[in-house]
Amino acid sequence: MNQLDKDTLLCISLSGRPSNIGTRFHNYLYGELGLNFVYKAFTTNDLQAAVGGIRALGIRGAGVSMPFKERIIEYVDVMHESASVIESVNTVVNEDGVLHAYNTDYQAIANLLRDNALHHSLSVAVAGSGGMAKAVVAAVRDYGFTDVTVVARNETTGGALAKQYGFDWQPELGAARPGLLINATPVGMAGGPEAEDLAFELDAIDAAEAVFDVVAMPAATPLIRAAAERHKTVITGAEVIALQAAEQFVLYTGVRPSPEEIRRASEYSRS
Repeated sequence: MNQLDKDTLLCISLSGRPSNIGTRFHNYLYGELGLNFVYKAFTTNDLQAAVGGIRALGIRGAGVSMPFKERIIEYVDVMHESASVIESVNTVVNEDGVLHAYNTDYQAIANLLRDNALHHSLSVAVAGSGGMAKAVVAAVRDYGFTDVTVVARNETTGGALAKQYGFDWQPELGAARPGLLINATPVGMAGGPEAEDLAFELDAIDAAEAVFDVVAMPAATPLIRAAAERHKTVITGAEVIALQAAEQFVLYTGVRPSPEEIRRASEYSRS
């Protein structure tokens, strides 16, 4: 890490359950590229005051995680298309006191769907209806999937998300056995009340061709472990967080790291 001084620019994250992943990822690249930045993770019980602090203290940027991705919208100044279309924010950039909102989750998810060459004919179930689920469903639609079901206990948010993209909504997966299962809920997240739970039943995992879990901590969630044991194609939240963090890094610094630098930063963030 570089020597801190009065000119050091601060970037932060706001999360209900902060981890060291983003902190280590960004600080590794600041040091690697000789940039006078530092990154620190926070949580808060007063989101409005926290956002006011970003503006008042000249904090350069903020990564936004659950449960703040939708709540933060009312406190920012400019919603860029990546965030406004899906009504979910995961990145805030402070331009001289004007707070610009973006969503880099969407691009990360879209890239991973493309890189894994999943067939458009697969039926898809997306568990969740929060900010991350919004990014997932938008990316799924834009990738070309048409047989998609949003699975969410909350009929208001789940039904609205499904309707927005012309998909179906169900409160539970039930007897459906989609070819692609995507978890966009906190189920399986370390430190949470459902850390050891599966987001989908084992027989649904057995029937699937591919399983995608956006939970990044741990990388090997119960869902990912079960899918890997069954030799399914797996896409992890660790992959999502590395790709979206790289795009955040560019927004904060104006510098694009090389793929090799991103790979090393991602490995360091989990060491």
